[in-house]
Amino acid sequence: MSSADQKKQQEVNMGPPRDLLGYGQHTPNPHWPKNAKVALNFVINYEEGAENCLLHGDKKSEHLLSEIIGAQPYENQRHMNMESIYEYGSRAGFWRLHRMFTERDMTCTVFACGMALEKHPEACKAMASAGWEVASHGYRWIDYQNVDEQTEREHIKKTVEVHKKMFGERPYGIYQGKPNQRTRELVVEEGGFLYDCDSYADELPYYTQVHGKPFLIVPYTLDANDMRFNVPQGFNSGEQFYTYLKDSLDCLVAEGKEGAPKMMSVGLHCRIVGRPGRAVALAKFMDYVKSLGDDVWVCTRLQIAQHWTKNFPPTPANTGNAKL
Repeated sequence: MSSADQKKQQEVNMGPPRDLLGYGQHTPNPHWPKNAKVALNFVINYEEGAENCLLHGDKKSEHLLSEIIGAQPYENQRHMNMESIYEYGSRAGFWRLHRMFTERDMTCTVFACGMALEKHPEACKAMASAGWEVASHGYRWIDYQNVDEQTEREHIKKTVEVHKKMFGERPYGIYQGKPNQRTRELVVEEGGFLYDCDSYADELPYYTQVHGKPFLIVPYTLDANDMRFNVPQGFNSGEQFYTYLKDSLDCLVAEGKEGAPKMMSVGLHCRIVGRPGRAVALAKFMDYVKSLGDDVWVCTRLQIAQHWTKNFPPTPANTGNAKL
């Protein structure tokens, strides 16, 4: 992109340019700890209590990622069935997932909404005692596409303060989840985040430029994700979920053995995979992961980010000069 094009883009506030090239044919070898072939990160999305609800001051009910596929938001009305589905996540699903991970001594990252954390101190204590990384998932589990800049800025700051209160430290990673073209700029502007995950563009971390400085992206996933139980043409049984996760991991392990290790994310939700019939499939996959030994490094996203910045510090050569 020419400097004139970049200037024009900034003037009309179109947001960051695109990068369709990435690392290209030959990806860098991340040299994961213990020569692991895959860095595997489980993510528990903790959103229950931060979704759209009239009791939260919203003008409509929640309608996304529930057992009611295709639900429509109720304008100026509560959706009692939807509310109870979300409540299942914090009342029952979270604790099932907590048992599954702690019993296997496996770590994870929690993408946690600030408002949800405020409403469940006991869950916060359980996350902390398990040694999990708790990253920001924004203050609310809402679509920030059309939220004004000042409100989004305040939400980013507010959820940092919630983390400090509940855990004694700030979050170093953030996944807004439903961002807009200025979200990353506001994240960098806040000043304390090491990385964000609002990208599905790669299987390795990468740097981009924000305000003229390098910023690390640790990409996330929407395919190896239990959300596909709650969308049309998604998983309709736990066995499908298990098979997809296992096939994905097997492919990446094989590529790692050929000299191109990658990372893999697995997205989880308390109200979705926390249900018994789905939890069994997740447990089966977790046990399969353990059977692979040192070929798989089960880690947090913060550990991935720290490993990357230590071994691949930003340079002009590896910091995205994005291409349209």
